[in-house]
Amino acid sequence: MAGRAGEAVWVEKYRPTSLSEMVGQEAIVPLLRAYAEKRVMPHLLFAGPPGTGKTTAALALARDLFGAEWRQNFLELNSSDERGIDTVRTTIKQYARTSPLGEVGFKLLFLDEADNLTAEAQAALRRLMERYSGSCRFILSCNYSSRIIDPIQSRCAVFRFRTYTDAAIRTQLERVARAEKRKVTPDALETLVSASAGDMRRAVNLLQLSAAGNETISAETVKEHATVPLRKEVEGMLTAALAGNFVESRGRLYAIFTERGASGEDVLKAIHSYLPDISDAVLPPREKVRLVEYLGEIDFRLAQGASERVQLEAVLAHLAASRIPGAPEGR
Repeated sequence: MAGRAGEAVWVEKYRPTSLSEMVGQEAIVPLLRAYAEKRVMPHLLFAGPPGTGKTTAALALARDLFGAEWRQNFLELNSSDERGIDTVRTTIKQYARTSPLGEVGFKLLFLDEADNLTAEAQAALRRLMERYSGSCRFILSCNYSSRIIDPIQSRCAVFRFRTYTDAAIRTQLERVARAEKRKVTPDALETLVSASAGDMRRAVNLLQLSAAGNETISAETVKEHATVPLRKEVEGMLTAALAGNFVESRGRLYAIFTERGASGEDVLKAIHSYLPDISDAVLPPREKVRLVEYLGEIDFRLAQGASERVQLEAVLAHLAASRIPGAPEGR
């Protein structure tokens, strides 16, 4: 079933095969294309949020470098599955020490989610990067570069991938929709862009979900499949809280949890993302600063396993209390 074109995963089906096909990341792609053209490059470190093109860039670079022989000169490993020192000493070492095929003079080893490697494994990896730099170039991908030890970072050219702009996501969605002969209404397109929050993979996956059995994709169809809170929903929740109506804002929060299936982290990120757009007349700059500080504390509590509902209700209570005369500030 997976081999049938109609059932292919669109994220993989429409993944760019060359750096020239990539949209967005204008500060990074031209440099990678220069590496491919000159066939000279250092070790690379790709850092950035999920869905921003790190894996796509590594695969496209390999294809542009090696052409038809790219599979014989490219190894991809995921550090989430193989994060210990044994993987570094066996799999990675055996691959790095063998000679490359073709005219390029080196092979590529792509280590995805490298920030999941243990400190001991990273130390061993650093030694391999030094020893086998003549025959192998390493491309490390991570969400948080701060979790990569300094000796590795100093040996790499660091590229920081940013979330995609709305224009870049819109361009890719329109391209995929045309290829799949689907019509996307303007409202649906804007809903897809909003729900993706700069994550291209999420945007294309949501487009495919919404297109199942539908020739025309509407905003309502997208909302049915979106698992993240949309801008209007979060704005409605915040507006109620800022009006001092805690009960209504809490009801809207529960609707986001139950109807949208969003996680506490999704809601928190959405609040943080939309906060700068709230009018200063509604929420003065000083209060925005205090709220951002408070959101940081809530984010830490969620990371430590605190209750999502309790912590997000605390955020809404904090906002509502700031609008009720004589109420405690909630800090």
